[in-house]
Amino acid sequence: MIDNRPLSPHITIHKKVLTSVFSIFHRMTGIALSIGSVLVALWVSLLALGPNYFFIFETISGTLLFKFILILWSAGIFYHLYNGVRYLFWTYGLGMDLKTVYASSYIVIILTIISTLVVWLS
Repeated sequence: MIDNRPLSPHITIHKKVLTSVFSIFHRMTGIALSIGSVLVALWVSLLALGPNYFFIFETISGTLLFKFILILWSAGIFYHLYNGVRYLFWTYGLGMDLKTVYASSYIVIILTIISTLVVWLS
């Protein structure tokens, strides 16, 4: 090859479109929620094993990093929920014009932030 060009288009050369970014984050939050669900099952197991084992979890859950991860996980729950509802509307062909797509994207972000703040500040 004389030119130093890629053989096929790569993800880094494409413009980041809002719908693709939301789709990628929807998949990422789905994976994160699955991992978080395993951790919730582990927490319930530690509860069932008794106070000695639960002390381990209690120690870990008192850290600032754990609380930050928990806040991100709850934001992921709300984002995945609201964005999933948006995808459900798209399945029926509703809200597919570009103006509505962008408006619903901002609504998803706003609702995610408000819901997360309501859960953590109330």
